[in-house]
Amino acid sequence: MRAPYSKGKDWQQDSAKNEADVLILGAGASGLMCAREAAGRGLKVIILERGSVPGRKLAISGGGKANFTNRQINTSHYRCAGVGDSDFCAPALRSFTSTHMIRLVRQWHLPFEEREHGQLFLTVPAQKIVKALLEDCRQRECRVECKNSVESLHALDDMFEVKTTVGTWRARNVVLALGSPAWPQAGGSGQGYRLAQGLGHSVVPPRPALSPLLLPAAHPFTALAGISLPVRISVGQRHWQDDLLFTHEGLSGPAALKASLYWEEGAEVRVDFLPNQKFKTLLDANEAGKQTPRAILARLLPQRLVDALLPQENARRKAAELSRVVRTALEEAVHNHALLPVGVAGLKKAEVCLGGVSTCEVDPLTMGSLRTRGLYFVGEVLDVAGLLGGYNLHWAWASGMAAARALPGEISHAAKA
Repeated sequence: MRAPYSKGKDWQQDSAKNEADVLILGAGASGLMCAREAAGRGLKVIILERGSVPGRKLAISGGGKANFTNRQINTSHYRCAGVGDSDFCAPALRSFTSTHMIRLVRQWHLPFEEREHGQLFLTVPAQKIVKALLEDCRQRECRVECKNSVESLHALDDMFEVKTTVGTWRARNVVLALGSPAWPQAGGSGQGYRLAQGLGHSVVPPRPALSPLLLPAAHPFTALAGISLPVRISVGQRHWQDDLLFTHEGLSGPAALKASLYWEEGAEVRVDFLPNQKFKTLLDANEAGKQTPRAILARLLPQRLVDALLPQENARRKAAELSRVVRTALEEAVHNHALLPVGVAGLKKAEVCLGGVSTCEVDPLTMGSLRTRGLYFVGEVLDVAGLLGGYNLHWAWASGMAAARALPGEISHAAKA
């Protein structure tokens, strides 16, 4: 039985083996899904991967358990930074839903569980989903060639030519599935952007997303590192209820990461630290009159956080002595606390990037280039970023499937050889 992928052997001396109907650059989630589907349609598919193994980022995603989709998925969970809306995502998301992905995971006999907010995780290591994809690719005679770092991509008359550190490859169609510069320790790079620009495509400048929010060094919250609690966080008109984690640099945890996707420089972030109760009700209770706001709130929130939230000149006064203006100010501090981040943590801590290949130059139905026939873009290389919660992996699956289904169905001479 042939191995599912090779590690750069000298088999390419036979030039026919370096020709295919489809060359997929990148063996991440989107590239593997695209290859699986395209090869299943009878196309000769070769994946070129610069790393030593395929699916490296996928294998460690979701804390090693792959948050592979979400029960509820629509365009509101995505952002295309260059165009201001996410309508581009709609056709691919309609064609490949979470139900389709769940069916596929069950077909692979991979157990999974549902967590809060509709997130679906495997209950076995994420490497299992990588192996399932590779096995499907092997059975459909798709090859994954590792240790093949792409050096150049050229569009010829009716063919693409790809030069790698190992050799030269040719195909009628090329799919760019090279990801983004986010999470470089898992293989992220901007190589896909450079190749796209070389073929005339525009790239929306990338910046970190799903990354911790940074606060000024002297901010009181930077002394609260380690505290975690459920909050309601908002950026503009968007809001989420999830866990917030204080760090020595600012805010992290799911709530902050979600907010970072929509935060812009100079914008405020507002936090409700008591989303399921009303501080006003607690202050107005008959038994609260002789107690201080500090003591009342400390029954529900960590004392260090309470002291950072409430103005000390009023926090230690008896509730019965507080004027309505002071009470309103205390409620505002708890339920609508304004923060002004100074930035987001860099690409090493970012799960995805905002920016990428402009969606204005890509057909949303096929993921095909509107500039170069036979060129396709899938996954993170596009200017599409999803919220935390399985949305980015689902975009990888959906965009990969859309491209694979749109690839020309005629099998080339190279595939027949």
